[in-house]
Amino acid sequence: MRVIDEEGKPLGVIPFDEAMAHAERVGLDLVEVSANADPSVCKIMDYGKYRYKQSKKIHDARKSQTVIHVKEIRLRPKTEEHDVQVKVKHIKKFLDQHDKVKISMMFRGREIAFTHIGRKIMEDIRGRLADDCIVDQEPRLEGRNMVMIVSPKK
Repeated sequence: MRVIDEEGKPLGVIPFDEAMAHAERVGLDLVEVSANADPSVCKIMDYGKYRYKQSKKIHDARKSQTVIHVKEIRLRPKTEEHDVQVKVKHIKKFLDQHDKVKISMMFRGREIAFTHIGRKIMEDIRGRLADDCIVDQEPRLEGRNMVMIVSPKK
């Protein structure tokens, strides 16, 4: 087997017993790095310390990871102007918290015949949010709902 010492210098191809004896002399572990290679590659290292460093690295990566939530705002074509303004304020608050927002326009009963009214309200909302967001998905009719997804600007 090919052996690499604790400083990263190759010791060459030596038998397993010799490599194990060398690792015990230094007080470290003999760890197989690549079993598929011919001959297999082993490294002399402190395996406990290596595992600890790996877990720390994973922990730090999780800590710096950002989670993006998708918030939803629901409207109807009959929603009054003041209520739309309040909902736009909520959307801006969600965007400031770095969350994506799904804006849903629900059509009930015969309201489905007036999708142009819902589209007009969605375009109005998009105009009000033009400075604060990027439109990920244009207003699109999905069954009885019209959906638009916006995300915060970077």
